[in-house]
Amino acid sequence: MRERKTCLDFAEEIAHLLDVDFPDAEIVVLVMDHLNTHKIGSLYKRFPPEQARAYAKRLEIHHTPKHGSWLNAAEIELSILTKQCLNRRIGDRETYRREVEAWQNARNDSGKGVIW
Repeated sequence: MRERKTCLDFAEEIAHLLDVDFPDAEIVVLVMDHLNTHKIGSLYKRFPPEQARAYAKRLEIHHTPKHGSWLNAAEIELSILTKQCLNRRIGDRETYRREVEAWQNARNDSGKGVIW
């Protein structure tokens, strides 16, 4: 969760994905939308060229269709998140982040997906 969604924020999230979440992966397959900040060039705005290039080489990017059912799946997941996790007042940002992360981990571990 970030307060903004700038290209620098995107680059930092990619760095976290590669350095923290998947440090041993040679290639990380990333499925992402077409938000204007979701560009490889964002890495070069945030990091030195050598580091940005190293990150870019580890990504295999697949863009979602501009008009596709993936959006429905995302909206369904957000609805479930709202009902199961965010259905109460959460007093501060750090607690919010921890609660959403715990919910996300449990949801991912459950293997549940969208049934069309």
